Order: sequence, then C-alpha cells, then structure tokens
Amino acid sequence: MAENQQAAGTENQNQPQFALQRIYVKDLSFESPNAPLVFQEQWKPQVNLDLNTAHNKISDNQYEVVLSLTVTAKVGEKVAYIVEIQQAGVFMVSGIEGPQLGQMLGAYCPTILFPYAREAIDGIVNKGSFPALMLAPVNFDAIYAQALKRKQEEAAGEVKEEQTH
Repeated sequence: MAENQQAAGTENQNQPQFALQRIYVKDLSFESPNAPLVFQEQWKPQVNLDLNTAHNKISDNQYEVVLSLTVTAKVGEKVAYIVEIQQAGVFMVSGIEGPQLGQMLGAYCPTILFPYAREAIDGIVNKGSFPALMLAPVNFDAIYAQALKRKQEEAAGEVKEEQTH
C-alpha cells in the first residue's frame, strides 16, 4: 500500500502542472496631449493597437510573462490619447518543456493576461474623459505561430546566406 502511494506521488511530480500565481500591472501610462481641444472634435477616432509579449524565468518552475500594449487614438491628425500598459503575471509551470513551454509562455499566458489589460485600458480611458474603449479579443495562438514561422524563415535565410559565401 505504501509503495502504491509512493509511486503515485512520483507520478504526480512528472505530470505537467500549470498555475497562475499572481497578476499585476507592471507599468501604466496615459497621455492626452491635445486635451481639452480634442474634446471639441467630432469623436470618430482611428485606434491603433501595438502589442508585444515577453517572459523570463524567475526560478526553477516560475516564469514572469509580460504583455505590453500601446493604444493610440487619433481624431484626424490630432492624438486624442495614448495608453501604454505592461500587464504581467507570475506562472508556475513544471513538466512542460521545449515547444510546448514556448507555446504556453508565448500564447496561453498572454491570453490569460489580455482581459486584465483590456479592463485597465478601458478604465484609464474613461478617467481621461473619453468614451469607453473595449478592445477586440486577440488570437495569441495565431500571433505566436506567425512569430515562430518568421524566426524559422530568418534562420533558414541565414543558413542559405552562409552557404553562398
């Protein structure tokens, strides 16, 4: 019986594990360089979203994942506002290696963080006296796949370049 419990304990240690440990705002900035004059304009903004993800290893099984978003809203040629946020999280990941770990940190974790960043952006835009901004969902799996493909193409290009010299 004790042997079965011991074997089960060893089995659990080798099982893939994932846990969200903390979510936090690492950095937040709001600028409205043309206020109050921009409030007199008809509100038909062009909104641009730039996003980036990064991660770093904190300890053996802990990773910090940072989702950086920059939202720029313009009315005509005037910048109405710029919001920059770094929404971060600490994730415990064990038993997951290689490409699966990359997918987890590059796509799955940012998917978890995005709604928090979206809510923070909406709140700060409202406090700036602008209409609500609800960003559309983002497909981080597709973005991660594109980035991976681009890296592979760049690596293949570098190999070809070395062979021609």
